Amino acid sequence: MIQVIAHRGASAAAPENTVEAFALAGRLGADAVELDVRRTRDGVLVVHHNPDLPDGRIIREVDARDLPASVARLDGALDACAGMWVNVEIKNDAEEPDFDPADEIADRTMELLLARDEHERWLISSFRIETVDRCRTIADAAGAPVRTAWLTGIVPDDVVDLLVAKGHVALHPWVRLLGRHVIDACHAAGIHVNTWTCDDPERMAELVEWGVDGICTNVPDVALRVLGRGAPV
Repeated sequence: MIQVIAHRGASAAAPENTVEAFALAGRLGADAVELDVRRTRDGVLVVHHNPDLPDGRIIREVDARDLPASVARLDGALDACAGMWVNVEIKNDAEEPDFDPADEIADRTMELLLARDEHERWLISSFRIETVDRCRTIADAAGAPVRTAWLTGIVPDDVVDLLVAKGHVALHPWVRLLGRHVIDACHAAGIHVNTWTCDDPERMAELVEWGVDGICTNVPDVALRVLGRGAPV
């Protein structure tokens, strides 16, 4: 069954990456939630897309207690996603001010997820391949069936060989650069394809025809209707 993944929660109808948006995604019937993880100065994992707050403060330079109430801690966000699986995107971009070349954020994220003992609910992704490689290593060492995926814009020609060699189970390509041949090649190797971020019903229908595994969207209710699983308009 094609999975509907609520991008930062039901973010067209509620503030993105908030407990409210995650809970709404569940009520709408989404299969999963995608959320973004960063780390505060005192090492707390929180959910926020940008490295900085609206007031300009860098999250990595702020203690968790001093963040706005709307910024959820990862544990609380996962609780709000009850009944759904969660695509945990670790934000670790070399061009951003909170870049962590040692991937300690991967270690901390995996520590929290493994402690919850809900391994099959998690799909870890990042644009930084080294970060998801680190998560894969930790999961394998723990004998935990936590899934890992690589998040991409441009899809390299050797992506299937790379994912198979590294033990990742999914590719998360940008919808604007996704062609049917990528899905076919991934499926031939047993790799799932979950694309981001698609809000256009016509494009959704095309992706369904192509056999995509998951659609990450700001409007999960629209995707569910395209799939014939949602409430009629």
